[in-house]
Amino acid sequence: MKDTNTSIAIIGLSVIASCGPVKAFESGYTGWQQKAGLTLGGGSAGVPPPGLYMFNQFITYQAKIVGPGAPNVGGAQTSAHAAGEASGLLWVPGWQFLGATYDAVIVQPWMMSDVGSPINKNPSGMHNTYIVPAELSWKLGNSGLFVKAGLGVYVPTGDISGPSGLGNIGSPWYTFQPELVISYLKDGWNLTANLFREFNTKNTITGYTSGNVMHAEFTATKRIGKWTFGPVAYYIGQVTDDKSSDFYHGAVNVNRYNIWAAGPLLAYDFGPAALTVYGLKEFSANASGGTPRVPGIDSASISKGFSVFANISYRLWAPDEPSPPLTKPMFAK
Repeated sequence: MKDTNTSIAIIGLSVIASCGPVKAFESGYTGWQQKAGLTLGGGSAGVPPPGLYMFNQFITYQAKIVGPGAPNVGGAQTSAHAAGEASGLLWVPGWQFLGATYDAVIVQPWMMSDVGSPINKNPSGMHNTYIVPAELSWKLGNSGLFVKAGLGVYVPTGDISGPSGLGNIGSPWYTFQPELVISYLKDGWNLTANLFREFNTKNTITGYTSGNVMHAEFTATKRIGKWTFGPVAYYIGQVTDDKSSDFYHGAVNVNRYNIWAAGPLLAYDFGPAALTVYGLKEFSANASGGTPRVPGIDSASISKGFSVFANISYRLWAPDEPSPPLTKPMFAK
């Protein structure tokens, strides 16, 4: 399990939604389906040995709303908090396709969150299920380089409520998430860049379409014995505008945001399971282009704070080892 736990430390695919200020026209949507930083728990472009793996990930997020349109009461910034857990399965059947190793993932997140006055919102429940029917990982000879490509989708199974379907944690639309992961895995090093993008379909209730979101997550860790440590970082930003609908009479909030964060990671391999803990502080967060409430005033806003993640991964099942070949007796009558 030495390399297995490090490789799967969620394979970067455990999923928890966060809750923050409204970043799209539709009140209640956080602006992204996947909380930034979730792929940093030791995930890489590598794949563990054949088997069925399980992982559990926990997160807490503490933030304030910032930006030119950030709400406040008496000069105090509005707070935003979230906590959640996600459980998932990673299946590695040992299949090869186009020279790559195949795997598949399914994750179910649960969340509770709150946004302070004057928004005063505290939804909780099940978030949309995340399914990755196929990932392919290529090992580039003995160079230590690996490349992985995959396609995931958030299925609208989460809790929804309200006129727009956004009164709770779930979102009433599909989100397709293609990914490209590049890693250097050699001599205990894990140098990984994970790039993925969210493409949303229309809200099935309102017809509104939220803009695409770009993620870039970076890991630079070193393993010594059972310990792994090093820095991690992420970027997240909305890169296309929303598209409105008749439900909102064509109104669109073109609010864009960009967030950068960094922090330390520490992991320990217990053998049967691996534990990874890491935290990231958002050192830069900006928003612009919001629909003006008053002419000349930008109403854009975004959350800025810090996140702490904990991740446990372990193997549930492994295929039987092949039986040793029968040998002929050295002599016979």
